[in-house]
Amino acid sequence: MSGQLKEVRNRIKSVTSTQQITKAMKMVSVAKLRRAQDAILQMRPYALKLQDMLQNIVSNSEGDIDLALAANRPVEKVLIVLITSDRGACGAYNSNLIKLARTTIREKYPEQFAKGQVTVMPIGKKGYEYFQKNGGYKMVDTYWHLFSQFNFEHVKQAAAVALNGFIHGEYDAVEIVYSHFKNAATQLFMAEPFLPITKVKSEAPVTNKKAIKADYIFEPAKETLVAELMPMILNTQFFKAMLDAIASEHGARMTAMDKATENANELLRSLKLSYNRARQAAITTELTEIVSGAAALVG
Repeated sequence: MSGQLKEVRNRIKSVTSTQQITKAMKMVSVAKLRRAQDAILQMRPYALKLQDMLQNIVSNSEGDIDLALAANRPVEKVLIVLITSDRGACGAYNSNLIKLARTTIREKYPEQFAKGQVTVMPIGKKGYEYFQKNGGYKMVDTYWHLFSQFNFEHVKQAAAVALNGFIHGEYDAVEIVYSHFKNAATQLFMAEPFLPITKVKSEAPVTNKKAIKADYIFEPAKETLVAELMPMILNTQFFKAMLDAIASEHGARMTAMDKATENANELLRSLKLSYNRARQAAITTELTEIVSGAAALVG
């Protein structure tokens, strides 16, 4: 009986220690999430406005200028940019992103994958480790550690792999698989087309092209401005996806650690109840032995 009590005490001590770790990790994630949430909420309106502007320019510049980053051609070679985290302890966050990337490849680009024409560029250690262990994919393994040196200049270098690869015909389509931050408890896992630049979809049939012409005045020349503007806007979109991923990771980790702390509380209650029952049974057994021994002596 004493051995059983010791085992339960050790388990209680172990669970209590783990609970302290999960509480600390939750508090760290709360602090980091607050900063990451502020960053993405400030960035998102600016990035969305730039994206609308870019789509309008592409939609209304057909034949006017050469738009290399908007060229629609038969999709033979594909680049999948997968943004995961460097660390775990964030629930199913990374596994859901990896699953989405594999599903996108399997359902959207099965022929390209069968021919070995699908390339994965992981950003984040977890995605890199998965695709390094699981063969069958070409991989750009230069920027998986980008979160350890996270700033706009380094993000531009990673985005340049996609931009230059598309311009030079190394890829015919580029998609970004990442987590869109909605709130601390909700992340939306998305596979979003990055290149070629999509055009504005008109819900109503257009009979007069001038009716949807965006009212932009170009200064300097349109060709010069668009050549500078398009990569800048695409770099911003790439940076926004990274900020979304950072906020989503901290939100997922905060939620996971909060749930782990609750589970530890439930387990502690159960263990303490078991300990008290075992202790009561041990005391009862000892009293019974004492009473029986006394009765034998008297008899």
